[in-house]
Amino acid sequence: MGEDYGQEELVTEEMLWDRIPEVQGEERANTFYELSARIFARGQYDEALALAETARDIFSELGASAPSEGLAQAYSAIGYNLNQLKRMDEAATAMSKAVAILRDSKSPIALELACTLGEWWYSSKNYEKVIETMYECSQEHLVDGNTIGAANDMHLIGCAHRELKNYNEAIICFQEARKMFKMEKEVINVARCDQKIASCYVEIGEGEKALEAARKSIDVFETAHDHRRETFALFEYGKAEILLEKLEDGLCTLDGVLQIIADDEPKDFDFILDIETRMVAVMRKLGRMEEADEVDRRLATVREALESDEAPKEDGF
Repeated sequence: MGEDYGQEELVTEEMLWDRIPEVQGEERANTFYELSARIFARGQYDEALALAETARDIFSELGASAPSEGLAQAYSAIGYNLNQLKRMDEAATAMSKAVAILRDSKSPIALELACTLGEWWYSSKNYEKVIETMYECSQEHLVDGNTIGAANDMHLIGCAHRELKNYNEAIICFQEARKMFKMEKEVINVARCDQKIASCYVEIGEGEKALEAARKSIDVFETAHDHRRETFALFEYGKAEILLEKLEDGLCTLDGVLQIIADDEPKDFDFILDIETRMVAVMRKLGRMEEADEVDRRLATVREALESDEAPKEDGF
């Protein structure tokens, strides 16, 4: 959160509450902000949110007579509390106001909060906003000489383009991020880009390019014993094999992915269903109909168990 949010206490919470009737204006707003910070640290986000909103209202009423940083801090506090309450759209909207104020005042913390904002826009599935926000961040990071920061920004832009099914644009972003990560010898992050490049090539039907990119990422993750990421890279490799009509190889690769995740807890049933559904399609292409039917039957049971039942309707009597 903001620089003061969560700092070591210099006065007690009781002293802050006692101060409220005695102070006005900026000092009153700051007191509500400090109380919000203390209560946020205890995990009482609804109460902390209400206090941060009070601080914002006071700063807003003061207008130009109050420092803009105070209003920005209040908005950022509102954003952090809303984020904890899983109200992501509202959190991002509040943080965007904080960022705008801080950028106007040339504050050095504007960039940090803008990066947080981009991540929140991503969580709320507002991918166009992600692209807009993180592009600005990437340019500022490059001006500051922060190559890793710019690479992370470009990686998130690529993820947003991928969610929007702009696969060619996503590939360009991931390739740019890869170059910057490579400059800084960020080997795992280079491989993360390769894995995502592979996934995009699969989506646009470029099987050979997908296979090459996936292989690179598998090599790094296997060497690093990063088995979780290796699993997703192998998944892309198997999809590429199937795209290239290497059906037996693809089926074997996907089955290998299932074996790797067999011991994972909790079970990622969405991922398992995705893998096995693809395997069923390959089985049918290979003429293994009975086997495919049996897997389909089993997956239907799992899907039914995952479905949310509608609330029972009252009879009205």
